[in-house]
Amino acid sequence: MSLYTDYLSEIETRKTQGLHPKPIEDDALVAEMIEQIKDSGNEHRETSLNFFIYNTLPGTTSAAGVKAAFLKDIILGAVEVSEISAEFAFELLSHMKGGPSVAVLLDLALGDDAAIAAQAAEVLKTQVFLYEADTDRLEEAYKAGNIVAKELLESYAKAEFFTKLPELEEEIKVVTYIAGIGDISTDLLSPGAEAHSRADRELHGQCMCSPEQQKEIQALQAAHPDARVMLIAEKGTMGVGSSRMSGVNNVALWTGKKASPYVPFINIAPVVAGTNGISPIFLTTVGVTGGIGIDLDNWVKKLDADGNVVEDEDGEAVLEQTYSVETGKVLTINTKTKTLQDADGTVLKDVSAAFTPQKMEFMKAGGSYAVVFGKKLQTFAAGALGQELKSAYAPSKEISVEGQGLTAVEKIFNRNALGTTPGKTLHAGSDVRVKVNVVGSQDTTGPMTAQELEAMAATVISPSVDIGYQSGCHTASVWDKKAQDNIPKLMKFMNDFGLITARDPKGEYHAMTDVIHKVLNDITIDDRAIIVGGDSHTRMSKGVAFGADSGTVALALATGEAAMPIPESVKVTFKGKMADHMDFRDVVHATQAQMLDQHDDNVFQGRIIEVHIGTLLADQAFTFTDWTAEMKAKASVCISNDETLIGSLELAKSRIQIMIDKGMDNEKAVLANLNKLADARIAELKSGEVPALVPDKDAKYFAEVVVDLDQIVEPMIADPDVNNDDVSKRYTHDTIRPVSYYGGEKKVDLGFIGSCMVHKGDMKIVAQMLRNIEKQNGTVEFNAPLVVAAPTYNIIDELKEEGDWDILQKYSGFEFDDMFPKAQARTEYENIMYLERPGCSLCMGNQEKAAKGDTVLATSTRLFQGRVVADTADKKGESLLASTPVVVLAAVLGRTPTLAEYKAAVEGINLTKFAPPLQKPLDAKSVHF
Repeated sequence: MSLYTDYLSEIETRKTQGLHPKPIEDDALVAEMIEQIKDSGNEHRETSLNFFIYNTLPGTTSAAGVKAAFLKDIILGAVEVSEISAEFAFELLSHMKGGPSVAVLLDLALGDDAAIAAQAAEVLKTQVFLYEADTDRLEEAYKAGNIVAKELLESYAKAEFFTKLPELEEEIKVVTYIAGIGDISTDLLSPGAEAHSRADRELHGQCMCSPEQQKEIQALQAAHPDARVMLIAEKGTMGVGSSRMSGVNNVALWTGKKASPYVPFINIAPVVAGTNGISPIFLTTVGVTGGIGIDLDNWVKKLDADGNVVEDEDGEAVLEQTYSVETGKVLTINTKTKTLQDADGTVLKDVSAAFTPQKMEFMKAGGSYAVVFGKKLQTFAAGALGQELKSAYAPSKEISVEGQGLTAVEKIFNRNALGTTPGKTLHAGSDVRVKVNVVGSQDTTGPMTAQELEAMAATVISPSVDIGYQSGCHTASVWDKKAQDNIPKLMKFMNDFGLITARDPKGEYHAMTDVIHKVLNDITIDDRAIIVGGDSHTRMSKGVAFGADSGTVALALATGEAAMPIPESVKVTFKGKMADHMDFRDVVHATQAQMLDQHDDNVFQGRIIEVHIGTLLADQAFTFTDWTAEMKAKASVCISNDETLIGSLELAKSRIQIMIDKGMDNEKAVLANLNKLADARIAELKSGEVPALVPDKDAKYFAEVVVDLDQIVEPMIADPDVNNDDVSKRYTHDTIRPVSYYGGEKKVDLGFIGSCMVHKGDMKIVAQMLRNIEKQNGTVEFNAPLVVAAPTYNIIDELKEEGDWDILQKYSGFEFDDMFPKAQARTEYENIMYLERPGCSLCMGNQEKAAKGDTVLATSTRLFQGRVVADTADKKGESLLASTPVVVLAAVLGRTPTLAEYKAAVEGINLTKFAPPLQKPLDAKSVHF
């Protein structure tokens, strides 16, 4: 057997799944195909040639290196292939994006054959993915007097790779397709349970929406070949929950345009829309592919004759339709007037927000990466030639309001801004390139991030990044064949790239399946840092963190930068006193409920939540910042007291040291350097030289929310409200109910404590409750299964040292074993407690899963339909979210507790407490960036 015959065998297997041949990334397989191409009598010559041309992945894959070298031989005449002329070889190189292909093109352009050099130069003028090795080589040749190098630099200085691209068409015809009523989570577009297949784009594409919907989309395409299908969230927001590059990839695969005829299953430029627009983090991902995201605003609150909102019998606003986008309707997007028009030319909606100069540049360039690298390349070329930079791109919007102070996030962005007007202070709405301090890649999106890095020809992490971390939490508890195939390869790639990895490719340290958000929260050691991570819950309680798609993570790793507008902020403060029997998780839920009561709308959506919560350590405060993803906020900034921040940094140092002691640091000692940076920040705080981040007194906010702790008198539960008559109100996080709503009668089939919303204190609460119940009843008996997954190994080690792990072990019927991890996901449970391996567990939907139709009560974050629990024909699965003590008690009772039962159960237990910080003096003006 050869690699090629193995590949043919795999193709036959894929045919049974309705799939085409898998794209080739292995150099040895390409080398074998090349030998068959050279052999004119080989029986596999024709198919090998076809795979070589159309099915070999570009960028820095090992396959691309072999392909580029062979094309170079053809151009130089060392090899003759009748089907590939020198001109065609150049064309193929032009579609390979960078890395080996650019190296080959530079070889040819700077070589001795003038004719070949001229051809290579013309191709190079279209390329943007050049790295330091490429630009250094070009600059050296220019200084040595090479004419072609000078010509290339002059072209790059004019950004001809961008200016000579076709302009965006004036009219884009679309045909509407309503993918769902209400908010559409990215789980519908790319289910978490299918995360293992994300890097196999064609295979993963089969899980978008449903097979029936996929057929409906194809039918629309057949009926309207001149239109692009616009995927719509009717009466909701498109892409809530996470950025999910795989979701955008799937939408593009079904409705977008082919990126290159020589690269399989990579499509770009999808069109997505929602009545309430596109979720901010998902919209960023749409921009990566040069797509279009439209806020339809086609349902509005109905007003009476006096201009008052009309309400239904439940007190909810009545919506009325301003125009229809029912499936199959043909509309036109005019990119000049920036309007959405009906078939007769009637303007339905101004869509200028979707066609800012920057977004139109993404569309023209085929995605945001090309613009980022294009700007970098033009800047380099102008500098190499000694010319003034005359940018070919739209100037960044810089908004500076005289006399107006700065919010916390505005301070962070000003401190980290790159390339802005010197001395200019920027406010919300400004477009800013910023330095990224910490980058996190998680393991179900990681294979795609690796693909993106290869596609953009990156080989090493940017030296300006303080640390990059690759997690193993999303595949923690089930070590099946899919994980065994994907994860070791991912860890090696990321370790070689320069990241600290949860699993050691060399096998020298114990696998750390810790939840990535908890790790990032520990390793962020600056309250003015900018963090980017491959998950929507990348929302640290130090600095400002943005959940991002796998591509934006790749870009941050490769360049050390991110680009976005400075977001508006909503200020959240607290008053009153937290009742002794309440847990901080109830404050988090109540914040959402009180915000909606105060503003009649979700003012958090798409904005920064600046939460003044400075008396809680970072571990505990993270419960709030983490939840802001479910509030639909873009991110969150936690305003901390100096002494609390010092405590958080000391805790971070201790946990970073544990990582070092385990052997996770690399030859550059990035973890050790983090502790040095933490020491420096602590010294600044203690000396008063640079106090903890606070906004200015006269900062401007979009809105303010004051949370009254006195109103929080009983535990709060986030309910997916699965049977709401209004479909658009199901599976949102806006239905927050007191525990008394259920009257102690709602059956609970499964309890789950874990994922990123719990901290060490929560695990100690579980132990304390078990002791209390044991003391009251003589033993603990569960009337429903309880799954407990600590977020990190550090927490388990600390619980063991402090004696809390013993009581958990005593009442567990299952305890994870790292030596023998589960080979398949659990879907059936006994009425016992399961101590699961640290990681995401039930929250991801790809590991443990509740039985279909169950009612799950969890400390988790997700209410997505089908994520934690799927429906049966008779009953919808429900995943309700509550505090740790409520979940423990519900598992013991097998139902939701009454308020009296809850109060009795938590008496004397150290719940997570919070008291509003004493008013800290705010900065008088913009200092301490």
